Amino acid sequence: MEKKNYEQLDETLYTETLSNGLSVTLLPKNGFHKTYGLFTTKYGSIDNQFVPLGKKEMIRVPDGIAHFLEHKMFEKEDGDIFNIFGKLGASANAFTSFTQTSYLFSSTSNVLENLETLLDFVQEPYFTEETVNKEKGIIAQEIQMYEDEPDWRLFFGILGNLYPKHPLHIDIAGTVDSIMDITADLLYESYETFYHPSNMNLFVVGKMDPEEMMQWIRDNQAKKEFPTAVEIKRHFPEETVSDIKPFDSIEMPVQRAKSMIGIKGIGPVPKGKAALEYKTAMDLLLTLLVGPTSDNYLKLYDKGIIDDSFSYDFSLDRTFHFADIGGDAKDPAAFSTVIKEILLTAKESPELTEEKLTLVKKRMIGQVLQSLNSLEYIANQYSQQAYGEATLFDVVPIIEGITLNQLKVLAEEFMQEKHISVFHILPKGDGEA
Repeated sequence: MEKKNYEQLDETLYTETLSNGLSVTLLPKNGFHKTYGLFTTKYGSIDNQFVPLGKKEMIRVPDGIAHFLEHKMFEKEDGDIFNIFGKLGASANAFTSFTQTSYLFSSTSNVLENLETLLDFVQEPYFTEETVNKEKGIIAQEIQMYEDEPDWRLFFGILGNLYPKHPLHIDIAGTVDSIMDITADLLYESYETFYHPSNMNLFVVGKMDPEEMMQWIRDNQAKKEFPTAVEIKRHFPEETVSDIKPFDSIEMPVQRAKSMIGIKGIGPVPKGKAALEYKTAMDLLLTLLVGPTSDNYLKLYDKGIIDDSFSYDFSLDRTFHFADIGGDAKDPAAFSTVIKEILLTAKESPELTEEKLTLVKKRMIGQVLQSLNSLEYIANQYSQQAYGEATLFDVVPIIEGITLNQLKVLAEEFMQEKHISVFHILPKGDGEA
């Protein structure tokens, strides 16, 4: 077990890769009463083309199967896993993203027993055609609910413009039609390919003895047999700048129009620590340009172009990176025009000054330090963002080291007209803006 101290944050991280390939990370926080465990596989909604374990040919599985699999993992032959966690005084949940599926629990007691329950139920799949078919109706209702949610449609609308070929533009839950093609055999095939310990990581944070906890995990895994680990072969369609759709819109029964501007990262996605540095720099750049304390934000708010729904984000993960900026808009055309102008002139923006960068850095560092008081935040951020040996505990020195010139170069390279797309949601009957 390796031990790494982060003196600036007064944190100590314990890591070990077990003989079966499982990556384990422990973060003792003995000032807390709660312990939080997160068991994650690098398998998400975009992984719909792959070579199954033990086979040679690439297959295409139905959209939404990773999310469907997450739902079915909690149902076993002898009952529902939620009931077991409940009896042990724990709350449990799970979620699927574009690139991973995570299972979690939090508890103040019976921590080792809850951890064993987490490991065992995720590593013991049970699917039948009967239970799979029953689940289809439940997930179909979930899909239809999100189809009626304007902000969800706005986000996937801009993804459809930026990534028309890549599965990123497909709803994580799939479609009502696609989930009807899911079978128990397909679930087992996907499970066996992606739920191997070598493709998974376990993160536990909270009150614990790290030596006792790690030994408990070693013993649990030693009792189980797994096939030899092999490299997972995934396939993603190739895309070029010319594939980006500059504009699209839909109508929905909304009172107020919505607009979103997306900027697609072109070229290879940064890896390891470079990825964490890139994402942090982009977060700083967007905050300077359109953050709530920027002059741009205040002017647009005063003019009524934006309101409290305005938001921005930058996403980076394997095979993709993009920024999205959007919100409700009285005049969506004016909204998107002015935001595009801010982005395309970013390098010369009066928002990019040493003084403003220093202030934004201080605020961002304060937010990072405050968030480290949340066990859920630590576990989710640590598990969701794989940056090689770099972790969220390296963010503060990375923030401190980013220069104004770096941000100006980033603005010039990333924020180009050909990389930008706009998506509007208009009230029904208004026509296209």
